[in-house]
Amino acid sequence: MELPVNRAMSARYDALIASGEISEDPVQRQAVRRLDLLNTRLAETRLASKKSSLGWLFANKKNQLWAAVQGLYMWGGVGRGKTMLMDLFYEVTVIRRKRRVHFHEFMSDVHERIHAHRQAHKLGQVKGDDPIPPVAAQIAEETRLLLFDEFTVTDIADAMILGRLFAQLFEKGVIIVATSNVEPPRLYSEGLNRQLFLPFIDMLVSRVEVLHLNSPTDYRLEKLAGAPVYVTPLDNGADAQMDTIWTKLTHGMKPHSEELEMKGRKIPVPCVAAGAARFTFEELCMQPLGAADYLRIAHAFSTVFVDRVPVMTKARRNEAKRFIMLIDTLYDNGIKLVVSAEAEPQELYSADSGTEAFEFDRTASRLIEMRSEAYLAGENRSTHA
Repeated sequence: MELPVNRAMSARYDALIASGEISEDPVQRQAVRRLDLLNTRLAETRLASKKSSLGWLFANKKNQLWAAVQGLYMWGGVGRGKTMLMDLFYEVTVIRRKRRVHFHEFMSDVHERIHAHRQAHKLGQVKGDDPIPPVAAQIAEETRLLLFDEFTVTDIADAMILGRLFAQLFEKGVIIVATSNVEPPRLYSEGLNRQLFLPFIDMLVSRVEVLHLNSPTDYRLEKLAGAPVYVTPLDNGADAQMDTIWTKLTHGMKPHSEELEMKGRKIPVPCVAAGAARFTFEELCMQPLGAADYLRIAHAFSTVFVDRVPVMTKARRNEAKRFIMLIDTLYDNGIKLVVSAEAEPQELYSADSGTEAFEFDRTASRLIEMRSEAYLAGENRSTHA
């Protein structure tokens, strides 16, 4: 039975509490109420806009109706439930034209659209040499509600177009819901020409309600504390144990697949939920991926699962090299790792010679450290030569 719009979020949140997947959190509860209010406003605006949907003559009026809806910007530390709340809202929102995307992926898409417009302009296929208005029009036509995971700005190319792009999107009635690790005034905090970026921050805070999720509990750490984050050997129970940890960490939410943009290529992510990603060893280390790809994954997810890591010999040195790069990247970025493997870390690579044999000593040491409570808590990590 369909839930009332004004309490759809609350009902889903209460169900998770009742099932024991999560505990009641007053800060999260505040966010749930705000999202219920937003969903109600979206439903009211959708109804009002239908009454005036008599063709292009009323397009501006419809946009004005939607532009009056204020979005939500939730920020706070890792493990405070931001992604879980976003997952729930995406499920229950009344809006059908919705897009949930990592902010970095969204901006990669924007740059691709800008490039395509400029190429078309050179060929005389489109008029106007400014790509921002047509790109914003495309996005607004496709999406009424944009949900951004990990809203962050570090790239000057992104910073310089955000103001003009979002001014157009807001004018066309696109609503933003975002999660971030930082409050809006700290976006692009040490970026080049930051003074040119400040008007975007002012515009953003005028179009979204800013909510600080300042719960004292890191729920992701709480879920992993005491859990066997390194599962070995690969017997009949290993997959089931990994499934149990995954379900616990992601609150039993339905996983989905994603693709990460990487310089014009796509990195498939087969299983995503609640800010965690799950791969097999084959998907990560038997494909043509490199350090930059692993860094892209580390920037997108705070927890990574890797299933069924085999014992490697010199005959599998390419897979071993990729595994070494993967672990180095996840370790250097403080990413939480859950692994199922054929053997203990120090027994995963066997070779009498080659640089991989030497390098794998460091990998084994890091794998051991990454299963420690200190690493999972984000405490200072030792450096391995």
